[in-house]
Amino acid sequence: MSGRAQLMWDEAVTAYDFGPEHPMDPVRLALTRSLVGALGLDREVEVVAARPAGESTLRLVHRGDYVDAVKAVSADPGAADGSYGLGTVDDPAFAGMHEVSALIAGQSVGAAEAVWRGEALHAVNFTGGLHHAMPGAASGFCVYNDAALAIARLLELGAERVAYVDVDVHHGDGVQAAFWADPRVLTVSLHEHPSTLFPQTGWPEETGADGAEGTAVNIALPAGTGDAGWVRAFHAVVPEVLADFRPQVLVTQHGADTHFEDPLAHLAVSLDAQRAVQVACHEFAHEYAGGRWVALGGGGYAVVDVVPRSWAHLVGIAAGRPVDPETVIPEGWRQEVFARTRQLGPMRMTDGRWPVSWAGWEAGYDPADRVDQAVRAARRAVFPLRGLLA
Repeated sequence: MSGRAQLMWDEAVTAYDFGPEHPMDPVRLALTRSLVGALGLDREVEVVAARPAGESTLRLVHRGDYVDAVKAVSADPGAADGSYGLGTVDDPAFAGMHEVSALIAGQSVGAAEAVWRGEALHAVNFTGGLHHAMPGAASGFCVYNDAALAIARLLELGAERVAYVDVDVHHGDGVQAAFWADPRVLTVSLHEHPSTLFPQTGWPEETGADGAEGTAVNIALPAGTGDAGWVRAFHAVVPEVLADFRPQVLVTQHGADTHFEDPLAHLAVSLDAQRAVQVACHEFAHEYAGGRWVALGGGGYAVVDVVPRSWAHLVGIAAGRPVDPETVIPEGWRQEVFARTRQLGPMRMTDGRWPVSWAGWEAGYDPADRVDQAVRAARRAVFPLRGLLA
């Protein structure tokens, strides 16, 4: 198996563009890729442009009539009327929608193939992680569910156990839905509580269909959760279920919208805590999945200050060349930020909170603490179904 990581990248992914007023600004992808280059990380990985996901691959997750609908509005955006979730405020139709969505999906599928076949130990597609798309509908800025497609491709190639860990601020509802009844896939989502955030799913009681009980895990955190609580909750649940499930591949989604600057959600997590969880996911891949790790992007709407730094850290960790948080960001990249956005870019690869301090679950819990209540709810819902002590 090659020890070198792959970075999936094709400049054409920046055509995934819902328009100038939409929060999913593709500049976040371009700036991430250029920051990866400015930090020299692209010399530490094999940069690969995979082909778009074809019809048969898309249909591993998506219904044929939905794929046909995406193709139709892609050719004629004016025909979108909101059916299939296309032409809505969240998912406006645009010319070429099918082609670029299939291209992004293809990068995640290509990453999964490379890791499974031993061509790379780790593979990153920060343009992916579009976890809200459903088998028959677009949802939440997501047209094709590349994360679910990557997992489905792994199963098609012969994987018997795939674990998916999603730390986006929003519930990974589309991936959970795709594998709700499939005991070969463990889905774990750490997200803001559904009572205060889209998509209003991801309650701890959502644990999988009959025959797949305990394969959906949801840790729903209260609005305002900060670094210590977020990292504590992650470690209080994720390693135990991974150790029990014994995945052959770990797929992770790293939406950067947990950050305190993100305009669309209500957690208070720093870049440094995001990095800490990325490091943990890398460690878990080696501890529980033979090192096989597919890492995806996701949400994130602080497109200058947060997203590029967070995902550049992810690339560095996957490449085995983690970026020191105190690293000064090259001036050339900051000049590019200003030229593209008329905003001033960040100065360093940290929010000044490294190292992140948190208390382990084994030290005990506070029944009056809302984060601990969320952890207890998740453990009580799932752990007995898996034969684990809650």
